[in-house]
Amino acid sequence: MDIYVLLKKTFDTEEKINISNGQIEDDGAEFIINPYDEYAVEEAINQRDEHGGEVTVVTIGDEDSEKQLRTALAMGADKAVLINTEDDLEDGDQFTTAKILEAFFADKEADLILAGNVAIDEASGQVGPRLAEALDMAYVTTITDLKINGETVTMEKDVEGDVEIVETALPVLVTCQQGLNEPRYPSLPGIMKAKKKPLEELEIDDLDLDEDDVAAKTKTVDIFLPPEKEAGKMLEGDPQQQVQELVSLLKTEAKVL
Repeated sequence: MDIYVLLKKTFDTEEKINISNGQIEDDGAEFIINPYDEYAVEEAINQRDEHGGEVTVVTIGDEDSEKQLRTALAMGADKAVLINTEDDLEDGDQFTTAKILEAFFADKEADLILAGNVAIDEASGQVGPRLAEALDMAYVTTITDLKINGETVTMEKDVEGDVEIVETALPVLVTCQQGLNEPRYPSLPGIMKAKKKPLEELEIDDLDLDEDDVAAKTKTVDIFLPPEKEAGKMLEGDPQQQVQELVSLLKTEAKVL
């Protein structure tokens, strides 16, 4: 079984985000595998171990993205591919990413493609579905369980507090949600083995693409931090007085009435 995982490099969730002149300052910041993508890596390894085949992790980024790919290899993936756009693209969006991945998969016969449900930096959740549509492949989002029996795939899909059972056939693309599994930590032997596993580096020229083909369809106008939360206000008096004060505050301060 040929299994692929779409990987993205994101800020460490513990990092403090600083913004200067409408741009995120990333000098010295720590980057990690997008946490939702870790569920995808773990599930890919589990499915390979059960059904055979190999797992290839793919990311679009710069030279520094090799670190996240090596982490996935240390977890147990077999191969990695870095599509380096550092010298070719200044800006990109979800269209850009999906277009590059579409070209990458054009000559591949993937049985199963896994991705995170969302990336924690932009949280659009678009890349997986866009790619599946471009490849004319069935897809199911936000899965919390995955079972493969021959060519039949049965999944549990998270639907805001409930579960939907979905059945389809291979090939399929899925996006992974928390609860699907518990991602493993890379072991020391895994880290050592990862250094010898193949990591292929491509550029968009290798995929017969140029900058115009993958030009972003959207533009970021501004980046800013949300306002700091103010201290809460305690309402005093009996319930009727509290209701009157609350209504007054909603009108004069919150201005929602």
